[in-house]
Amino acid sequence: MADQPNVVLICVDQWRGDCLSADGHELVHTPHLDALAARGARFRRGYSATPTCIPARAALMTGLSQRSHRRIGFENGRPWDYSTTMAGEFGRAGYQTQAIGKMHVYPERTRLGFDDVILHDGYLHYVRKRQRPYEEFDDYLPWLRMQAGASAVEDFCDNGVNSNSMVARPWDKPEAWHPTSWTVTQAMSWLYRRDPRSPFFLYLSFDRPHPPFDPPAWAYEQYLAEEPYHPVVGDWVEALEPYYQDWRHNPFAARMKPAVLHRARAGYYGHLAHLDLQINRFLEILGEFGLAEDTIVCFISDHGEMLGEHNLFQKGLPYEGAARIPFLLSGPGIEAGQVRDEIVELRDVMPTLLNAAGLKPPGTVEGRSVLPLLADPPAASWRDHLHGEHPHFQQTLHWIADDRWKYIWWSHSGQEQLFDLAADPKECHDLAADPACSSDMDRLRGLLVEQLRGREEGYVDAAGLVTGRAPRTWLDHG
Repeated sequence: MADQPNVVLICVDQWRGDCLSADGHELVHTPHLDALAARGARFRRGYSATPTCIPARAALMTGLSQRSHRRIGFENGRPWDYSTTMAGEFGRAGYQTQAIGKMHVYPERTRLGFDDVILHDGYLHYVRKRQRPYEEFDDYLPWLRMQAGASAVEDFCDNGVNSNSMVARPWDKPEAWHPTSWTVTQAMSWLYRRDPRSPFFLYLSFDRPHPPFDPPAWAYEQYLAEEPYHPVVGDWVEALEPYYQDWRHNPFAARMKPAVLHRARAGYYGHLAHLDLQINRFLEILGEFGLAEDTIVCFISDHGEMLGEHNLFQKGLPYEGAARIPFLLSGPGIEAGQVRDEIVELRDVMPTLLNAAGLKPPGTVEGRSVLPLLADPPAASWRDHLHGEHPHFQQTLHWIADDRWKYIWWSHSGQEQLFDLAADPKECHDLAADPACSSDMDRLRGLLVEQLRGREEGYVDAAGLVTGRAPRTWLDHG
């Protein structure tokens, strides 16, 4: 056991895959995550196949595809009853396992194989009921109310900003009380209390940069002072006309006022700056405990954020802003400075971390360890495409991504889209009607047909894809 590395999985909520300065972002500055990537490997094409919190975390914790974990959309209140989980496998191998922060499971205190959970899921409307004591579903709020100077009714939502809102403003309390800072403080405290005779698996899970967009003032203001925000808008956005809700503070599709959108970007990017520093704080603390050299560190997000691109917001969408995620891996045995372009996704995290710890993933796992891609020479065989999906706009949006293309099918309207990600990474030009791309359309559509064949929704018949089927958030049968 003494030779086994510790493992830390850092998961953030709603961090776009392009929002790292190491990825070439023109504004975002993430020097400490860049340094983590430089010490190991960065996967430029990480994806969340079901890009909202609940189904994405099912893939993360089980190593399963959505067809097998069966959560194909966002649905609260459905019990998590998976018998094989990442934390459970580490525990069976003698690891002490701890989760700190966001779980987003049901019942809320479900441990998913962890020895212990210190819980903060952010503001969840499904959970926040005044007839329930907060202690049943949250550890941060009781802690907040015990801080010197806090009131008996202190709350992290005192500023009135909703949990999916594009309204942004600075954090209204001491920075040390911010949920991002609290998560690292709890991790530092736990490192004192862990069993030093056992290796550990720590899941450090942050609620931010998920809204509310309320970073500390210093982080907010540095991006508020930037030039006005002009998000990219593709030549295909007329398809969104029926879905615009310009009046909403939390829209999925809207033509938002430029000033409001600029403030939202400042709030979102400000969260990234705050997180970058707090993750660095944790990594420094890890070093102070003498654990940095013996610990595998993985950094991922559950999904991204559209942030006004193509007049779209939030998550659950097939476009790169929502579906693409960061995926960094560093630690003993990981050669520094590697950048890979293979398609990896959340179900690959479980087998990767078990593999990195010298453990064999269970036979149920459908993801693949990325470590063979980091070998010399790298593995020659890898997945050639990924199927993603999520209900949206009263239908389900399915997509297939390969090493160059992304094909999207809207299940009710039958609309198809095709983007050349190599030439058009911002997905501004829909090539679905281009005769020169017809063979690629046919090929990618055929891959989607094979992915959906036999599914209970009835998306496929002898003639191909079937439109008009009712969208679902859950599969009764895998």
